[in-house]
Amino acid sequence: MELFWKRTRLFTNGKPWSSRRATPANGNSQDAIHCGNSLGGGSAVATSTDCNMACSGNSTEACGGPNRLTLFQNGATAPAGPVQDPGPPGWSLLGCYTDGGTRTLPVGMSTPGGSGSLTVALCTTACKNSGYTYAGVEYAGECYCGNAIANGGPAPDGFSGCNMLCNGNSSEYCGGPNRLDMYKLGAAAASSTATSAPTVPPGNPVPPASTTTATGTVATGKGSATGLPTGWSYQGCYVDGTNGRIVANQEPDSQTNTIEACVSTCVGLGYTVSGVEYGVQCFCGNYIVNGGTLAPADTDCNVACAGNSKEMCGGGNRMSIYSNGPVQVQQPPGPQKTGLPGSWTYSGCITENSTQRVFKYQIINTNNNTATNCLTQCSNFGFGAGGMEYGDECYCGDSRDLIAAGSTVQPDASCNVPCSGNSAYLCGGGSLISYYTWTGANLQTWNYPTGNAAGQYEQLVGGVCIPLLTTSSVNGKYTFVEKFGTGEANSTGAYELDLSEINNPAALWRPMHVKTDVFCSASITMPDKVGRQINIGGWSGESTFGVRLYWPDGSPGQPSVNDWQENYQEVSLQTGRWYPSAMVMSNGSILVMGGENGSNGPPVPSLEIIPKPPGGFLQTFDWLQRTDPNNLYPFLAVLPSGNIFVGYYNEARLLEPVNFNTVTQLPNIPGSVNDFLAGRNYPLEGTAVIMPQYAPYTAPVTILICGGSTTGAATAIDNCVSTQPEVANPVWTLERMPSQRVMPCITALPDGTYLILNGATHGVAGFGLADGPNLNAILYNPAAPVNQRMSVMANTTVARLYHSEAILMTDGRVMVSGSDPQDGVHPEEYRVEVFIPPYRMSGLTPPAYTIVNTDWAYGQSVQITVTLHQGTSATMKVALMGAVSSTHGNSMGQRTIFPAFTCAGTTCTVTAPPNNKVCPPGWFQLFVVDNGNPSNAQYVRIGGDPAGLGNWPNFPDFTIPGV
Repeated sequence: MELFWKRTRLFTNGKPWSSRRATPANGNSQDAIHCGNSLGGGSAVATSTDCNMACSGNSTEACGGPNRLTLFQNGATAPAGPVQDPGPPGWSLLGCYTDGGTRTLPVGMSTPGGSGSLTVALCTTACKNSGYTYAGVEYAGECYCGNAIANGGPAPDGFSGCNMLCNGNSSEYCGGPNRLDMYKLGAAAASSTATSAPTVPPGNPVPPASTTTATGTVATGKGSATGLPTGWSYQGCYVDGTNGRIVANQEPDSQTNTIEACVSTCVGLGYTVSGVEYGVQCFCGNYIVNGGTLAPADTDCNVACAGNSKEMCGGGNRMSIYSNGPVQVQQPPGPQKTGLPGSWTYSGCITENSTQRVFKYQIINTNNNTATNCLTQCSNFGFGAGGMEYGDECYCGDSRDLIAAGSTVQPDASCNVPCSGNSAYLCGGGSLISYYTWTGANLQTWNYPTGNAAGQYEQLVGGVCIPLLTTSSVNGKYTFVEKFGTGEANSTGAYELDLSEINNPAALWRPMHVKTDVFCSASITMPDKVGRQINIGGWSGESTFGVRLYWPDGSPGQPSVNDWQENYQEVSLQTGRWYPSAMVMSNGSILVMGGENGSNGPPVPSLEIIPKPPGGFLQTFDWLQRTDPNNLYPFLAVLPSGNIFVGYYNEARLLEPVNFNTVTQLPNIPGSVNDFLAGRNYPLEGTAVIMPQYAPYTAPVTILICGGSTTGAATAIDNCVSTQPEVANPVWTLERMPSQRVMPCITALPDGTYLILNGATHGVAGFGLADGPNLNAILYNPAAPVNQRMSVMANTTVARLYHSEAILMTDGRVMVSGSDPQDGVHPEEYRVEVFIPPYRMSGLTPPAYTIVNTDWAYGQSVQITVTLHQGTSATMKVALMGAVSSTHGNSMGQRTIFPAFTCAGTTCTVTAPPNNKVCPPGWFQLFVVDNGNPSNAQYVRIGGDPAGLGNWPNFPDFTIPGV
């Protein structure tokens, strides 16, 4: 039969049909031959005389004509012709859409095998797995994705422009020039008659395209594999892609892929589940994930393996699953909503700001990010909001952070990245956070007193130096030491302040003199009978060996004449030290620990004793060597057992006091929520104190450490930690502070509270290394419940940064001094302020007392005569406050003791602390506290001078008081 047809994309490919047409110079050719299995859309029978061009090889035959084909058919039934794929499971064809310079779907998507292997199923699967709901195929080999149709629309000529066969499947169309076959996940199918080969007009012998599914003789997946490892077996044909990939890890596509080869690959990688799909794809995992289900029929897995046509390697969105033992199916991941730690509650999927993080603190949990791990860390550090992003990122902060960042809530499905620590749950997405909030009792309560209850900063006096270290002297005056030689040219290196002369500038400041540079040295008040001060170490050279002594003489309003004495050739440290710490031991000797050998020199990881024992004593510690340079100015304290607490960097231990061997290694000191390597000592400088000790002294002693910073990022720490180091199995208790603080100071107050002040909100200690002065004070009350102990007090206007100090004055106020940042922004600070605690703002008259005996033996009963104005002896306390030298956040000599006492009328009998372990020998300010309001203090000495410091050093150029 010979027919004559109009040409409209008449043939597509194949053999049963053929034609010849002639199109010479006018666009026709007499020698063009076309073959195919079906007729293209728009073709129709033409008048026979339209085929009027002679064949080039036989002029007696007609070979078509202009836009006309002479059509022949061999009589065989043609296979199914190419169609517009109606869409893989879950997808629907929307139609043929226009595309142009601005893409209709914005995201070009790569597919397995590249453009040369493109099929509709590969494109829709790739788009779905990447989180898109629209997919389009174009130019036979291009795949595009999006979540909305950005431009264009249905083509005006219907499907006629979507006329290019898919490179990977010639039985379906993949768009055309500037045309997309457009698919949508979950949409209704488009209505079109252009999705199949055209119908042959009645009476013509050309059969319609067949819809019969081709059948082959290849075995199905079950039992088709041979040589599987022991224990491995076929588990069935599973639907892939409904909720994402059902086996997590895809291996590279292989044109030699077989079931055995894929299983072998998975075994080599340590997996127990293997899946094959599309003939060339291999997947490995330990579970079927995303709620994978068996296909309706095992024969759905009907694509032959690329490397063995007798085996079936899955199909379109179908995966042949093999496993070692029974396979477990995990349901599609979602946000964890049950089994959460503490009182955490899932609160939605929120946006991450592109310019400002929602939450300040980020933790990368590469392999173990889960809601449980992330949120436990957040709440342990006092944060009541947090979440996960990108699968492996954990964030901690506060709910108010969302408002500041402008974050908004999105559909839960937008957070679609599995958690790195448990793929059964989702941990955010791209710039999206799975957000959780703490809904239980407040993790902490900060108090915000106002008015007099907030205390007050006041200018005290204009200074004459930039102090590096201040000390409250037993003569009622205050000593200041500053850089000498590296400081101001006219400095004498030391001054004494007599506040009784506040209206007499000529007598207010007395110049004193040092011979070497005290820059970054240590000081304490010795327990000899006149309360001499000792200053040790220094900047460089001979200064680092320096031992300087000052005998405080005179009294308020009475001139002092003594000066600092030193001669490093007679009295010196055994090794040079810069940034050391000093402490009076229970035996009355002076312990000196740590430092570096001069400015930025090598570490001095050792301990020595003053006065130097016969033959000397110098003990080196590997733990100080190991943690240098982040352990300078270590925190030291004598404990009631007689052991010595040492806090250095982020570690702490107890030493016995004879040979200084370690008796207890404490757990590491907690750091920042996102950096466990944060530290507490210079240059990551925090501050520390011993919490109050109360008679009868049976309760364990508590150490409190506040603030500090991190290495690298220099993020100031926003918490205090405390521990009872002598209990069995000591732990650290963490309390979040209202703000971050590095280089803080802490001052013990006679009512049993502590004032935290000074410092910066970012950086580390050193010149020009911190910014953001922290201008407010925090009052810490140990008598309140944990996490309810902090009150935000009054602000200052003076930045107190590197080299600032704070000490308790005898009138109960806090002297605040120093700041030497050298940052080009904040001034070197000469001004001296006071912080007035609330008890001095009440307007109430302070109590008063008189005392005769100011030199107490351990356990001695001492009488004082007390005048109370508000309370009674039932609401009265007696406070003993250790003489303090303040520098670099270290309050050397600090101790708060509330001894036992009884009263008969106005006569009260105070019982001195029982021994040199509860109370190392030394000088203390004695306060009487009337219902929270303290008296002015006088100094008393407790425990005598057991080391005979009063007879040391015995050289003519040193004045000694004797014992």
